[in-house]
Amino acid sequence: QNPPGLPSIAVAWVACLFWGSKLIVDWHNYGYSVMALRHGRSHPLVQIAKWYEKLSGRLAHYNLCVTNAMKEDLWVNCGIKAVTLYDKPAAYFKETPLELQHHLFLKLAVDYEAFKPCAESVSSCAERSAFTEVDVKSGCLVKPRGRPALLISSTSWTEDEDFSVLLKALEAYERYIHEGAELPSLVCVITGKGPLKDYYNRLINKLHFKHVQICTPWLEAEDYPLLLGSADLGVCLHKSSSGLDLPMKVVDMFGCCLPVCAIYFECLHELVKQDENGLIFRDWNELAEQLKMLFLGFPTLEGKLHSFRENLRVSRQLRWDESWDQTVLPLLEQNE
Repeated sequence: QNPPGLPSIAVAWVACLFWGSKLIVDWHNYGYSVMALRHGRSHPLVQIAKWYEKLSGRLAHYNLCVTNAMKEDLWVNCGIKAVTLYDKPAAYFKETPLELQHHLFLKLAVDYEAFKPCAESVSSCAERSAFTEVDVKSGCLVKPRGRPALLISSTSWTEDEDFSVLLKALEAYERYIHEGAELPSLVCVITGKGPLKDYYNRLINKLHFKHVQICTPWLEAEDYPLLLGSADLGVCLHKSSSGLDLPMKVVDMFGCCLPVCAIYFECLHELVKQDENGLIFRDWNELAEQLKMLFLGFPTLEGKLHSFRENLRVSRQLRWDESWDQTVLPLLEQNE
């Protein structure tokens, strides 16, 4: 898989010569474009990496890529013929049943204040989180109407995602509530770890919200898909370094039937269909307006947020193994 392809593609090619095997390169992005985020596109190391990737790609017997835009770019600029294999979610990315949601929220409430119930409502329920409760009288597990909305984003906290966009949008959302908009309180969960996490945590700690809570947990592997399947809306701030790959986090969110607001880049339309499974924004102000529109009257079963989720349910995406069998196996079989 490229990246990282330096020096692994060359090493794999030599190994294939030795063993008489065939080399497949799965292009998820360009390594040189990732390097350029830090060093600039004109840096000698970036130019060497670009030359290396073009050359090594031509050595492969088969090339796969994640978008049609990348397929075209590989052919036009590198002379590499590739087959588009879109990323698909694993089978465990799916909507989370209410009972599992409740157990997850109670588990997270042990360490994160945002998942704990309001103090004044604790006495009326046998067991309660910020989003779910077991009613004392009926014993039924429900999501109370006055609950906050759950917004989720995931990141590796690197330079290709500017989280100040989300923070500014949340400031505007808080202002909308102060101005009288009928919006729910918001819990914003940003998962992941990486080099810029401490920097953004310092910015978050300077914010003083009354109606918005932000937490940045590092989740256990099995809890991440459960949280995606429990959320109300996903936000993606991934900007492709090449403009030619698609964010895997959105693929996983769609697997959980979770609508998404995603920041614009050139080939994003191959995944996020505007006004069908989500919305595309270009700046914090546009994101803030989208949050206001989607959460107005929450948690109503009407409006765009609900229709996006229904569209995702109806569309039933292929899963990863199904996509591989449909796209890659015929390619290999016809060349046997």
